[in-house]
Amino acid sequence: MIQQPPIKERIILGIDPGTQVMGYGILKVLGNKPALEAMGVMQLDKYENHYLRLAKIYSRVVS
Repeated sequence: MIQQPPIKERIILGIDPGTQVMGYGILKVLGNKPALEAMGVMQLDKYENHYLRLAKIYSRVVS
């Protein structure tokens, strides 16, 4: 069996999608110790249609 070197650092993005409210969290994991980097909520109900909501989610995730 070939052993893999341990992963030293990982960044995990978690998204709780919703049509009215979307939540997200970003974790940085060093070894086996997680640390919360950022979290937030986006209010999407003010946008008229799903296309605008998806565009807003996309711009927030990639920025």
